[in-house]
Amino acid sequence: MSIYTTPLQFGYFAAWLYAVLLWVRGARQERRSDTLLGWVMWLLGQQIQDYTLGFAGINVLWEELDGFPRSTTLLFGPAMYFYLSAQLNRGFRLQRKHLLHLLPWLLVSLPQLAVFLQGPYAVQRADQHPLWQAFGYAERLGVWASMIAYFVQSLRLYRSYRAWMLTQFSDPEAVSFAWYRNFIYGIAAGFTFKELMRLADWMLDWSFYDDWWWNLGMVGLIVYVGVQGYAQYQPRQIAFVPAAELEAAPAREAVQPPPELEAWKAQLGAHMGRHRPYLDPELTLADLARQLQWPAAQLSAVINSGFGQNFNDFINRYRVQAFQELVRMPENQQFTLLALALEAGFNSKATFNRAFRKHTGSSPREWMQAPPAADAPS
Repeated sequence: MSIYTTPLQFGYFAAWLYAVLLWVRGARQERRSDTLLGWVMWLLGQQIQDYTLGFAGINVLWEELDGFPRSTTLLFGPAMYFYLSAQLNRGFRLQRKHLLHLLPWLLVSLPQLAVFLQGPYAVQRADQHPLWQAFGYAERLGVWASMIAYFVQSLRLYRSYRAWMLTQFSDPEAVSFAWYRNFIYGIAAGFTFKELMRLADWMLDWSFYDDWWWNLGMVGLIVYVGVQGYAQYQPRQIAFVPAAELEAAPAREAVQPPPELEAWKAQLGAHMGRHRPYLDPELTLADLARQLQWPAAQLSAVINSGFGQNFNDFINRYRVQAFQELVRMPENQQFTLLALALEAGFNSKATFNRAFRKHTGSSPREWMQAPPAADAPS
């Protein structure tokens, strides 16, 4: 054990541990996102495998397996993107078309495997051949292009998801936006640091020990993704589909607001006042549609066209009004503002403060000190 071996061994075994835990939970709970995140963890472990075994004095990768195609970096972008797709859509399935994402890795690995199977002398001859060296440089360029492309695609997916959540969930923070953002940027930062260190190694001819630092950075990424990824909650109803896939699907007739819009608005308003569904902090558009026995798309059209709001703002307006009513009751003076906000259907202090300011133009305490004539917009 040393300062070089211990952190890498910890990270390597942590990657395997979380991979197995996620695979098991994914199988038991039928969460494909867990299965895919397990593969992300395994791939992260592969990033530090060479140095973990090297510092431990295990030389099998450079002796018996010298030349074997063990680089898996070209698989990482697809695994990251598929994990996000499955986490944001419970019904996501890997299909035959997704095999195309594996093509760059196959184009690199199959020639390497063909040379390896010819024996160690073939590997040595290939390493010295200019075309094989050019092949290696092309692989590095392919890795950079792949990571950039999948980073951009993942970021687009995340941003589309944020906008979509506001039309479907009354509390979009139920699925942490921060995790998806941090996951994407964390992966990008980890691999950028690795590639910059590799570039510096190529220019400065660093020793095996100097390369240790980017491996340590990968250990930090493994721990973060493993701990935070395993802790993520996934609603059973979540079914986000990117706009690009919707456009590729067979054309559907656009949902238009009903001609009797005012009657539908009145029915919706009466239901909100009588049954107060907004008190459920996990209320979704689908839940409210089932209560009304309306198609979800029709309900969304009524809210958007009739009230000029998305679903999230529509529900939070009622919650703000409910909070204001609770505050005015003398028997509630003993409770904190947060307790009353939770009673009104909010799920967190941050969501409550943000919604209250949006609908009233002031913070809860500012409103308490000088309540406006109109509590919330109608």
